[in-house]
Amino acid sequence: MNRPTATDRPLVAVVLAGGVGTRLYPASRSHRPKQLLAIGGDDSLLERTVARVDFADEVVVVTRPGFEDAVGEAAPDATVLVEPAGKDTGPALAYATHRVADRFADPVVLAVPSDHHVDGDFEAAARRGARVATETGALVTFGVEPTRPDTGYGYIEPGPDHGDYADVAAFHEKPDAETARRYVDRGDYWNAGVFAWTPAAFRAAARDTPLAPLLDALDAGDPTGGFDAVDPVSVDHAVFERADDVVTVPLGVEWDDLGSWDALRRLLPADEDGTVAVGDVDVVSLDAENNVVAGEDVHVSLVGVDDLTVVAYDDRVLVVPTERAQQVRDLVAELERRGEF
Repeated sequence: MNRPTATDRPLVAVVLAGGVGTRLYPASRSHRPKQLLAIGGDDSLLERTVARVDFADEVVVVTRPGFEDAVGEAAPDATVLVEPAGKDTGPALAYATHRVADRFADPVVLAVPSDHHVDGDFEAAARRGARVATETGALVTFGVEPTRPDTGYGYIEPGPDHGDYADVAAFHEKPDAETARRYVDRGDYWNAGVFAWTPAAFRAAARDTPLAPLLDALDAGDPTGGFDAVDPVSVDHAVFERADDVVTVPLGVEWDDLGSWDALRRLLPADEDGTVAVGDVDVVSLDAENNVVAGEDVHVSLVGVDDLTVVAYDDRVLVVPTERAQQVRDLVAELERRGEF
């Protein structure tokens, strides 16, 4: 493994804020992405994320067309970078890394989603990961020690340990329940979707991947043509799962992905009936327990039902067993097909 001498490089935090957040429908919709929602707090998810990375030398928020003004209002002290089209995290981070490398001399990129719950010393872990990226020349993915087997997350299987980091032996997709238990028992990490790299390392790893046409177009000064030339793809699938030189750094914080309604049961306080209320919602329960109710300026009554998620925003109502909250994504796919999202 290449181990160049560490230098004091600029640390640039790139906050991903171009998604819509389909699993949080109907609070999140095509005109109201989840990162702009104040779920479980007074500030939006984006505002909390930008505050979390304020130790960086520069904060860049990358988003898609149509969200620029709202993102700029939520993150007035950050640089807002608008990608030509929303095509998942692979193209977004390739574009952001290219722009960051143009602006700074020898930077380190810290890529952070805008929809996570984090409690703990994130800065220390982030700086450690940035140092590892600089010293090893590897791509760094941050891993979270699981608190439970969870079928909603991908997993990182660590290889040989080197102190502050371990080699990545393999990435594993979201598993079934039995496989998730096996991963946790083996000592795998949750894949937090937080990364660090130098632009040179990222470009070298992405050169022979589905992102190659975009890299060529960026070099030629044609980002729009580059986005037209690639399909939507995550940075995990496009780069990390194909790269040879990937390491993992433990994140070492309390972490959760606020991407679906079931996460709120884990993170927010419940009343005496076990009901979690989110937003401006009044809830009356009669012989009803352990429900999640979310909405804006609504009154919801529950009778004789348990373990449901009930969400009412605008003219839309969602009812789903909380244990099946991940399937809201499939519902949104059908709504998009109908042009109703």
